[in-house]
Amino acid sequence: MSADVNLFSPVKLGSYTLRNRIVMAPLTRNRAGRGNVCVPLNALYYAQRSSAGLIIAEASQISPQGVGFPQTPGIHSAEQVESWRLVTKAVHERGGLIFLQLWHVGRISHPDLQPQGNLPVAPSAIAATIGMASTEDGDRPFVTPRALETEEIPGIIQDYRHAAQNAIAAGFDGVEIHSANGYLLDQFLQDGSNQRIDRYGGSIENRARLLMEVTEAVVEIWRGDRVGVRLSPSNQYYSMSDSDPQALFSYVVKTLNCFDLAYLHLIEPRSNTDAFNRWVQRENDPNEPEFGLPCRYFRPLFKGTIISAGGYDRDRGNAVLAAGNADLIAYGRLFISNPDLPKRFAQNAPLNPYDRATFFGGGARGYTDYPTAF
Repeated sequence: MSADVNLFSPVKLGSYTLRNRIVMAPLTRNRAGRGNVCVPLNALYYAQRSSAGLIIAEASQISPQGVGFPQTPGIHSAEQVESWRLVTKAVHERGGLIFLQLWHVGRISHPDLQPQGNLPVAPSAIAATIGMASTEDGDRPFVTPRALETEEIPGIIQDYRHAAQNAIAAGFDGVEIHSANGYLLDQFLQDGSNQRIDRYGGSIENRARLLMEVTEAVVEIWRGDRVGVRLSPSNQYYSMSDSDPQALFSYVVKTLNCFDLAYLHLIEPRSNTDAFNRWVQRENDPNEPEFGLPCRYFRPLFKGTIISAGGYDRDRGNAVLAAGNADLIAYGRLFISNPDLPKRFAQNAPLNPYDRATFFGGGARGYTDYPTAF
């Protein structure tokens, strides 16, 4: 890529042409209504941000078992599908594109959120020790999950397939498979959380099997050019770890090529000292931006479009695009407080500061009341 490529260059994404390379990252906001359905306030929130080249809507559980946080929307019931239509209609009326992120949290749920108070499920009966489970009554320590039986796994894949079908009915333009941040598919990938001895555990190929089978199922519904996959190779939150992350994620990224996906969505490391940086970092190149390390490493391995997310501002985003390490840049917190973020970036206008206290839960304050500049 060249220095002429920037956040405002059009780009082909699967079967779509995006007007800019600014992506609204999927952001859990805990503002769904009873029954985990969307409400009119959610539609307004997304419509306000429809000038993004692409919106990736917040993670949405594929089944009641997949719930991990209160007041998060689902995509498994008829009522949820109908409520999402309010959102997609509002975005489309303003000329936007919106994908839905498909989500199963696995072990980081809590019995208070599970049907009949059941234990959350995971690849192995190993509890996360970093972080806390979120419930309607506040944060609770994680419980030891129940390991999924081998014969249950086709049912999980079917839940993803059903959610993908529901996303079509809800009017989305595509879907993203959430295989990052210590949730179920990520738990299967990494050997710190997956100590199975069946065909879904042990070798890298076996641990990646569930993600590949889920991706195959979703692609059968949507076609690959309307499906993305999100990975977080450096994530250590929720006690995530792997004995050889370089080999694991290199295999995963190369194998995903067979699906001709719309994109691969990679999350930046949070720290310059973590394990991922130690095996990705190479000799300093004055022509390379300091951001975009996962993309820089995986770019030669992945044949398609790459979205990079994590802590970007305008200049850093442009630098990573110009270096050719990514094709689009995802913004989260800046989109929370700046519904007109693309216009502000285009004019290099001042940005509204965000209010962390209103990130999760509540009403319009800190959600739909941030002012626009234009």
